[in-house]
Amino acid sequence: MTTGRVKLQMLNARGRSLGEPVDVALRHMTTGNIVVTRRQSARTLTLSGLKEPPDGLYRLEVDPASYLPVGAFANTASKDPVRLIFPVDPTKVRAIEFPVFADLALDAQRILDASTQVLGFAGVTGNALWLGLDDIRRAGFLNVLTKAQLTAFANARSVASYFQELREVRGDRFFVEVPHELREEVKNATLSGLFTEVSSLLHHPPAGFDHAGSFKTLDRYGNLQLTFFTDGAMWRADADIDDAGGLEHIFQVVEHAVTGRPTHPFDIHEILLIHQRIDPGYNLLVAVDG
Repeated sequence: MTTGRVKLQMLNARGRSLGEPVDVALRHMTTGNIVVTRRQSARTLTLSGLKEPPDGLYRLEVDPASYLPVGAFANTASKDPVRLIFPVDPTKVRAIEFPVFADLALDAQRILDASTQVLGFAGVTGNALWLGLDDIRRAGFLNVLTKAQLTAFANARSVASYFQELREVRGDRFFVEVPHELREEVKNATLSGLFTEVSSLLHHPPAGFDHAGSFKTLDRYGNLQLTFFTDGAMWRADADIDDAGGLEHIFQVVEHAVTGRPTHPFDIHEILLIHQRIDPGYNLLVAVDG
């Protein structure tokens, strides 16, 4: 009779128990046999009936109903639980809790109030613009803005404080008018290691504008990238956050779950929460929430 055990601790990006059933599969690393496949509650989970040490090394894959599947190694020789953190599956988000306009950061309110010529929202500003943006655009806007607020120069000003007027908002980025000063501050910040210069070939300039450099922060995952354009008088920035494989490396999401799909703003939300301890200011709700 085999008596080896593996304990699993399963949390979401906010550190809460999943509270929903999961599918668990364990593959024994010596024989290659899948020895356990079962569906149980995610609140407390101990897998028993496994091989004992020193022959108790397994590769496990856990697939919750509302989150992306995560893989890890587990050994019955360890008494400590295997801690797994699951990013939400964007297709399983049933609702999003966004702040009302008055509760947004002051930079967000200022920028939305000043934005009169956003593509698709001409003449709409402030609260009306905030409410007019769909969930994907609002999530993307808060992801980038929050990261920009927490990225500060030696002069103590944040990147977000230089943003003036939105021109276009997408789920993964926004285009915003900025002063020439921001580009110079970013370029100077390459000397301190806050930013590094990168290729701008994948970022296309607006009509009438030319490339003026692209820079990103040195975060391993979830870095802020600013790509500048100018027509000689005006300056604009394409502000986005790069995933750079964060889901696979931070959460150990199994490859087949993310291969071939574009990065979703909800992915960035989870990366910022876990890797950088940055809260973008909105909550993703799945079936078991509320």
